Amino acid sequence: MTLWTAKDAAAATGGQVAGDWEANGVSIDTRTIAKGDLFVALKAARDGHDFVAQALENGASAALVSRIPEGVDPANLLIVDDVQAGLEALGRAARARTRARVVAVTGSVGKTSTKDMLRVVLGAQSRVHAAEKSYNNHWGVPLTLARMPEDVDFAVIEIGMNHPGEIAPLSDMARPDVAMITIVAPAHLAAFESLEGIAREKAAIFEGLEPGGTAVVNGDLPVSPLLVAAGEARAAHVITFGEAEGNHHRVTHVDIGDSTTVVQGRAWRSPVLFKVSVPGRHFAVNGMGVLAVAHALGLDRALAVTALGQWTAGAGRGQRETILLDPVETHLSLELIDDAYNANPASLAASLEVLAGAKTRDGVGRVSHGRRIAYLGDMKELGATEAALHRAVADLPAMERIDLVHCVGPLMRTLWQALPQHKRGHWTETADGMAARVRHDMDAGDVVLVKGSLSTGLGRVVDAIRRMGVSPAGGNG
Repeated sequence: MTLWTAKDAAAATGGQVAGDWEANGVSIDTRTIAKGDLFVALKAARDGHDFVAQALENGASAALVSRIPEGVDPANLLIVDDVQAGLEALGRAARARTRARVVAVTGSVGKTSTKDMLRVVLGAQSRVHAAEKSYNNHWGVPLTLARMPEDVDFAVIEIGMNHPGEIAPLSDMARPDVAMITIVAPAHLAAFESLEGIAREKAAIFEGLEPGGTAVVNGDLPVSPLLVAAGEARAAHVITFGEAEGNHHRVTHVDIGDSTTVVQGRAWRSPVLFKVSVPGRHFAVNGMGVLAVAHALGLDRALAVTALGQWTAGAGRGQRETILLDPVETHLSLELIDDAYNANPASLAASLEVLAGAKTRDGVGRVSHGRRIAYLGDMKELGATEAALHRAVADLPAMERIDLVHCVGPLMRTLWQALPQHKRGHWTETADGMAARVRHDMDAGDVVLVKGSLSTGLGRVVDAIRRMGVSPAGGNG
């Protein structure tokens, strides 16, 4: 199906074309480009113009550029003054031409998982468009919009930020019919003066709301009154969700199991029971927020509740897997919770609660009892309070049920020093140093959590744990 013709793309961007090409998709990466894509030559760590020839050789139908790369036929180009601005113009044009109702999601924690929940829930009732990955920044939002087919019924746009003033322009581009804030928590404090400053920036998502739009707000937060007031100033309707009394959509009971979370609550002014296929109270609360969005869109309640149970967490976001340690003795295994994509105090506390509730197995390994083990990496961008916030992790209630904590990075050394001796594992400066040790630090029956900011590289610890695994005898490998 054609997404952009040369004529339409030129009209959208004000650019120049010399050929009559058609694009079925939009890409910024030659490594994953598909046949028929429009390649966008963004300038980031490297200049995308250096890869235009390769993109065309790999099957791209055309490239969005600001100059003609050497050796490239201009007939395959869309030439604009500025590539980033051109991508944004494509995104705005895609939003203008669609009849889809758009949902925008932001928050300090849970943006991507909530976006994926919404994709599943809305997709169960009609055609939906959403980014496969966490494309939520100045190029990710317009890229997601530019990729949106004209005939979808819903679109879900994730919006993130690192600095003040980033969310409002992206919301204005997305023009959501419903805008949702998952949570406001200490994150990016290096760029903001306070939690209230973060809340005001998150609330800027309501500035782009379409007339008659709805604001969906977590009502359990210290800054919830600020968020509600911002929603009331821009939205026709405000819906709150959470666990506290007074929320329109409310979680009343959470049962966290090894592989699922069962949730009781009230939505649509009626009792509701649903599950999500991953453990975690934060997933339960955000699931209720998703049902609030479904309510705002007038969707079928039963289908929405059922669809929530079909969602699963993505890699690095609480995904659980069994690591088999012996090809014959298949009971010799451990459980890995891969949550290494991101970390801030709120998400770390939620993940540790999941680990604390996990069921270990006794008598199956060298150690007499299964252990709950955490590998924790630095939480970044926390500003002047970073040391205190890392140290405070030692006092979380969940820590009482966690047997051993290994720490990675200079900031996590503060936590490591605050831990009681019997819970203190290893500390290393880097993830590579920790990854080299994992084979000696865990055993069959253990449940292991890996959690840290993406830049700490704890994905390498996850990979090292996975390499401990073997295929069962007689399997295909």
